Amino acid sequence: MAAARRSWSLRRRLVVGIVALLAVVSVVVGVSSVVALRHTLLVRLDDQVLDAARRAAGPTAGGPQVDQPGNRIGTLVVRVRDGVVVRSEYVTEAGATIALEPAQVDRLLALDLSERPVTVDLGDLGEFRVAARQTPPADRDLNIAGLPTAEVTATTTNLALIFAFVTLAALAVAALAGAQIVRVALRPLGRVTATARSVAELPLARGQVALADRVPDTDPRTEVGQVGAAFNLMLEHVESALHARQQSEEKVRRFVADASHELRTPLASIRGYSELTRRGGHELPDDIVFALARIESESVRMTSLVEELLLLARLDAGHDLVADAVDLVPLLADTVADAHAASAEHLWRVETGDGPVVVAGDANRLHQVLSNLLANARVHTPAGTTVTASVTTDRGEAVVTVADDGPGIPAELQPSLFERFTRGDTSRARTTGSTGLGLAIVSAVVAAHHGSVAVESHPGDTRFVVRLPLATPEQ
Repeated sequence: MAAARRSWSLRRRLVVGIVALLAVVSVVVGVSSVVALRHTLLVRLDDQVLDAARRAAGPTAGGPQVDQPGNRIGTLVVRVRDGVVVRSEYVTEAGATIALEPAQVDRLLALDLSERPVTVDLGDLGEFRVAARQTPPADRDLNIAGLPTAEVTATTTNLALIFAFVTLAALAVAALAGAQIVRVALRPLGRVTATARSVAELPLARGQVALADRVPDTDPRTEVGQVGAAFNLMLEHVESALHARQQSEEKVRRFVADASHELRTPLASIRGYSELTRRGGHELPDDIVFALARIESESVRMTSLVEELLLLARLDAGHDLVADAVDLVPLLADTVADAHAASAEHLWRVETGDGPVVVAGDANRLHQVLSNLLANARVHTPAGTTVTASVTTDRGEAVVTVADDGPGIPAELQPSLFERFTRGDTSRARTTGSTGLGLAIVSAVVAAHHGSVAVESHPGDTRFVVRLPLATPEQ
């Protein structure tokens, strides 16, 4: 129950608190009023009982009579003379006089009637307030008089019922009115929540730095206004930090793009001169030939790295993509054929449906995505590994899966697998060098096509799953 209350909203807590407080106050007022009224009525009834007892004790020719002037309907009188009950009568509501039963008389005589009137239950007759007085002048005889408490009980019961109904109605009205009042009072807090939710939905991880949303309620005299002002100040600091980060990233991207672009020409020159020298027909020592071959090989590798960095820089800037209708089925078949030619030691399989799977995108970049995934499986798995590439459709998306039964990817490496320069060679065999940019390019190209890429891996089953939106008919 306590855990359920902790999960209540502030609005519910306030409304329940208001209603509970009103209920407690109403109960206290109602009980106090009923008790006070009953006490007042009993005091008045006691005065009437004492008055009836005094009249019953007065000197009369035939002793006390229940129909004496001043006695009302319901009055009972008991006359005791020398220890003997000589009269015991009761006036009914119809005005008839009836005699009390012996058991009722015995119950009255057993009471201590020396002090104030007391309450006694006379069975069928109900409860009575009774008092006794001695008859002058001898003060040897006893006269008992009583009046019923039914009227007092009925009056207090009616008052209690009235309080109960009024309290229930007041609580219902208070709950409705309180809910409305609390709703209006918490509207500024709702605007704070809406602003926070709007900011949380912004793509801050992808370069969005403009935080235009602000909380309109900033009155320092109110608690919500203080929260709103503090939240706006926090947004300003976050916006400044994001702007500084964005500027830094843009500088790095421009540097990488400019450096990659500028390095292409000297790298091509190095590669060309080394190849020209090695094939020039001159007799060169073996160590020189080996050095030139290494220079040519490393220039090729560095050229590939520069091209990949330049491609990532262009993708980050939103460039270097065209949008055409691309059928993934023949594209996947071609890339698997290329992978088979590059590594016949692996077992390559292609699984496609009967019809085409068309997406809107850049055919060259999508070919690069498939090539990088297949190359990743080829490079990081041993010979004899079965690599299965498939393409299907699922709820308006094209799903490309590249799976292998190799040793798997370490669990600690999987969260950062699509980051740049991520390399893993502890659990997977490496047969060639890797720049660590292949999967980063896959992620960037897929994201530029408004798709997603994910990996699931454990020993014996590694799956890269690429999801791309299918092309619409007008595309």
